[in-house]
Amino acid sequence: MEEAELRRILSSNIKHYRGLRGWSQEKLAEKMELSANFVADVETGKSWVSSLTLAKLASCFQVEAYELFRPEGAPADKTREAVKRLLGDVSAAFDHSIGKLSRKYLG
Repeated sequence: MEEAELRRILSSNIKHYRGLRGWSQEKLAEKMELSANFVADVETGKSWVSSLTLAKLASCFQVEAYELFRPEGAPADKTREAVKRLLGDVSAAFDHSIGKLSRKYLG
């Protein structure tokens, strides 16, 4: 795999994990004690990370460092999506059941 592809994957995963937490680039930069410009440059592939910065990223996102280089659509992403769908289905079934019980016993 070429460096350009690694940069693209890292960039995509940083955006992904940052988005899951609802963090702006500024918030991530603050947590990592870096400049927001540096975070933006890493996310656009203009800058690369040191091993220390990679470790900080992984720690902030509570993932293993190698997961930041996992290509899109890797098994972890598919599992995450399946769990989200399952939770949605369970939530809908629960809401339906509560509604039926409410109508039956509370009128």
